[in-house]
Amino acid sequence: MDSTAATQKLQTLRTLMTGHTDRNEEKQILGLFANATAAELNYLITNINVDALLSDVDNRLVGPDHLTTLLETLCVQRAHELGLPVRAGLMFALQTGLTPQLAERMIQALFLSTRGRELTEFKNLLDGRGTYRDLQQLVFSDVDSPSIRQEILDHIRREAETAPSGENKVLSDIDDTFILNWKDTRYPPKTVYPGVLQFYRELDRGPGIIPGREGDLTFVSARPMDPLGFIEDRTLATLREHGVPTAAMLSGAFTHLLGNSRIAEKKFDNFSRYVQLYPEYGFVFVGDSGQGDVAFGEQMLASHPETVRAVFIHDVVDTPELVRKAWRDKRIFFFDTYVGAAVEAYQVGVIARDGVQRVVRTTREELEKVNFGSAEQREARRADLSRDLQRADALR
Repeated sequence: MDSTAATQKLQTLRTLMTGHTDRNEEKQILGLFANATAAELNYLITNINVDALLSDVDNRLVGPDHLTTLLETLCVQRAHELGLPVRAGLMFALQTGLTPQLAERMIQALFLSTRGRELTEFKNLLDGRGTYRDLQQLVFSDVDSPSIRQEILDHIRREAETAPSGENKVLSDIDDTFILNWKDTRYPPKTVYPGVLQFYRELDRGPGIIPGREGDLTFVSARPMDPLGFIEDRTLATLREHGVPTAAMLSGAFTHLLGNSRIAEKKFDNFSRYVQLYPEYGFVFVGDSGQGDVAFGEQMLASHPETVRAVFIHDVVDTPELVRKAWRDKRIFFFDTYVGAAVEAYQVGVIARDGVQRVVRTTREELEKVNFGSAEQREARRADLSRDLQRADALR
């Protein structure tokens, strides 16, 4: 790419976008994109505000449909020339605000122009922004047309059949699974459980010698979704503050806040949609025994026995050993510490043996940093860990 020419085109584009854009200026903008090389096209889109661009170029009741022409140039005719991050940026701009029929057709075009492993990467980019405007919101809420949505889902399914990822998506509850925030009284309030983040990392890495791609963590929460996404965005920000760099989130609903069966019902509804978006993946779920997660995990395994590898349940209600064993036979594994979870995960084949040892080291270190309310509480948690450390040692 001629950097001087590209810089001049960018300066021209920014000048044309300053203030009100009339028909002639819009026509010049269209010309810049139509005549740019592939490298210049990516450079221009990367270095402008795409939301502003789509606002500056208009369709008119009487006159040219310049916005339609622009979108067809970028999302249909030249989509294959755009890098995946650039396509994702375009998708985010189309998703922002209202999504009229034109925007939905362009969303469809961007999906259909992306295939195989590139489609998997593209979907993960759409889920990796750290806001409520994620892949599920895009396909199941922003796209209103049932026919367009089905075309997108059919394309995703067909491409998954030709390019399975060989990896697992890690799904997790939040309260009393990641952070103490409901029924658990064994740790101080708002404690991030020792070893939980490392356990997520190991599930994400997988059992192979070569680690899988990072970032396959999605939280499935009973916390409700409001129309503007404020609760979900705040929850994602809180997760980042507690050490989760990137994650997507499948939220609950105000109508499903009460009762474990209704919580499980909403989580399963979210999962049923999510599995349609990532049919090339397997799935593991980490939840707790206090709020419908066992029922949710059972539904997951019953509906998708080939793709749901295992369910791990953080026990916060002292489930008897005989009951735990009965669930274990169904691939639902109860645990007291994340070392115990890692042992179960290794035995079922979803993390590596050296991954167990990394969880051991991290859990030990993080447990000693917890500011317990009493010496008795600290010693009780050390005893829990000691039992699971013996199980981990027996794996050698």
